[in-house]
Amino acid sequence: MKTGYLIDMDGVIYRENQLIPGVIEFIQALVSTGTPFLFLTNNSAPTPEDLAVRLKHLDIHGLSARHFYTSALNTADFLCETDPGCTAFVIGEGGLLAALHERKIANDGIQPRYVVVGEGTTTMDRLAKAHECIAKGARLLATNPDNWCPVSSSKTRPGAGATAAFLEASTGRRAYFLGKPNGYMFHRARRKLSELALGTPEQVVMIGDTMETDIRGAFEAGMQSHLVLSGSTKFEDVGDYVYQPTRVLRSVAELTDEVKTGIPSGALQELASTSNNFRSSKGGFRHQTDIFALHKPRPRPAMTK
Repeated sequence: MKTGYLIDMDGVIYRENQLIPGVIEFIQALVSTGTPFLFLTNNSAPTPEDLAVRLKHLDIHGLSARHFYTSALNTADFLCETDPGCTAFVIGEGGLLAALHERKIANDGIQPRYVVVGEGTTTMDRLAKAHECIAKGARLLATNPDNWCPVSSSKTRPGAGATAAFLEASTGRRAYFLGKPNGYMFHRARRKLSELALGTPEQVVMIGDTMETDIRGAFEAGMQSHLVLSGSTKFEDVGDYVYQPTRVLRSVAELTDEVKTGIPSGALQELASTSNNFRSSKGGFRHQTDIFALHKPRPRPAMTK
């Protein structure tokens, strides 16, 4: 069985509404060779159908909803597996609402078992309602730990992690974060990839542009990982992290020949294990993660890049 790929989207496939050069050829190589692949995103706002349509508008055709796994789907899977029949008060958009509805998790604004936080705009009234539900005993669950998400090269927006942090601060209760880098996201994605492949791939590789989510999650799940420099991570920042990617690529275009031939591309650059002296140029934290529960008081999360 061939290698299977889990592929992040923003910064790997596109930036804003522009495809990264070489992506079409890479995806065509995956499809033509029957290589199993699954797009894996922390964005809980779109449905898989929405994502397939978005890529179609970017001239990537032949994909369907089954090729996408979002943090919203991961959240619905988690709740169905761990607490079937539960209810939730939801702060989020269509993708999250649809995923929960599909798994028969009812929206409950009276006495929910969970407050589930995803991407999207909200109001103080809904935050106050969520606060009230948590104070009455509802558990706080976030679809992903992203404090902020890129909108353009010069603009960001608040993410699910920021909304969850607001409710943590107001209630004194800790959130549980699903999505990447949570191992449950990678466990379910690997299972879905095996279903697509009609068998278990010999190895699964995560391709992503973010060290804190894509590469960390793959490392902790025991997977190989390819970091691409076409998104949010600069090469000089990679050495800041204890965990390291298996390979560093300029973009997924460097994988196209490898997918076609099965022979590792000479363009791939093995990451030097001794590059530990770089310091990050970003201030604060991009992601909320459970490790912060060990530190009191909680470090203030970054408001911007």
